[in-house]
Amino acid sequence: MSIADTVLAVNDNLPIRTGSAVHSGKVRSVYWLTEVDSARLIQERGYPVPADAPLAVMVISDRLSAFDCVWHAEGGLAGVPGKGAALNTIASHWFDLFKSQGLAPSHILEVPHPLVWIVQKARPIKIEAIARQYITGSMWRAYSKGDREFCGQTLPDGLGQNQRLDELLMTPSTKGILHGIPGVPAADDVNISKQNIVDNYAAFNFSKHSDIAHYETLLSQGFSLISDALAKIGQLFVDTKFEFGYVTNSDGEEQMIYMDEVGTPDSSRLWDASAYSEGRIVENSKEYFRQALINFVPDADVLLNKDRMPEREQLARNTELPAELFAAVSKTYTDMAEAITGKAMRTVENPYQEIMAAMAEMKLAV
Repeated sequence: MSIADTVLAVNDNLPIRTGSAVHSGKVRSVYWLTEVDSARLIQERGYPVPADAPLAVMVISDRLSAFDCVWHAEGGLAGVPGKGAALNTIASHWFDLFKSQGLAPSHILEVPHPLVWIVQKARPIKIEAIARQYITGSMWRAYSKGDREFCGQTLPDGLGQNQRLDELLMTPSTKGILHGIPGVPAADDVNISKQNIVDNYAAFNFSKHSDIAHYETLLSQGFSLISDALAKIGQLFVDTKFEFGYVTNSDGEEQMIYMDEVGTPDSSRLWDASAYSEGRIVENSKEYFRQALINFVPDADVLLNKDRMPEREQLARNTELPAELFAAVSKTYTDMAEAITGKAMRTVENPYQEIMAAMAEMKLAV
């Protein structure tokens, strides 16, 4: 079996019994179950949710997305070996930590396979909750050009690239295209201020005004827990993206939860603490791949300029990256998963067959 055979690149064609169309994102695909199967699993597996809660099978792929495009490599590699399992493992670990420390639960109910989550349907808050502890990346580029205000917050003069900020900075952006919100352009991933959210909380899908403070608390507490845990393994938690939503809990009450993924090398920047203390930046996240990609392509502006998106998409389709680059990403993700959890990663050799075996066991295979 070749390495390419161990990669799950296509994850929206599995013969899983569903009640509606499969929703496929850049990395994950969501299979919404029938009402009958949802109710059966809740009863059989004892999930702590209402008896009529809608459930889904969420399958993560090994696809590698960067700059809003999916990339491939030599040898037929349409994804990074072990990437999906590493991301699921890391996110599940942090979600368990959050719940055990009394923060909030997540949408995950069970992990029947390293590439699969059984989740409860949530009503998402339409905010990408971004938190930054260091000034780097796009924020540094804007700061170095003279910008001082970020999402309604003013940074002082005199900061240096990659410097640690005195306080955790929350710089939210829109999730999806939102229409009719004063001062917020109808475009995806637009920076917004807390005042934008306060003035239009219902448009961002908050149930009530006080939930704004609650989401900020969960973001801050979650960031702190991950940061402290990463420090113990020699890593700095530089910045990250959280997502939140609402579910109905087993008591029939609406509850804010963590959702999507948290603290992974895909959604966060992670730096080696020892190297940072020596004035060097060693990336242990997808930022390593992003920088390598910028250096590899003939015109980096294609990747950095959103106005050149058609060119970027064509570049991604036509560019076969070195297999060694995907191997380096695989090692980074796997090493981080093992360091964070303290356990060896389970090897996924036949992802399609293994996932369907798990689905058959749960009586969800067509």
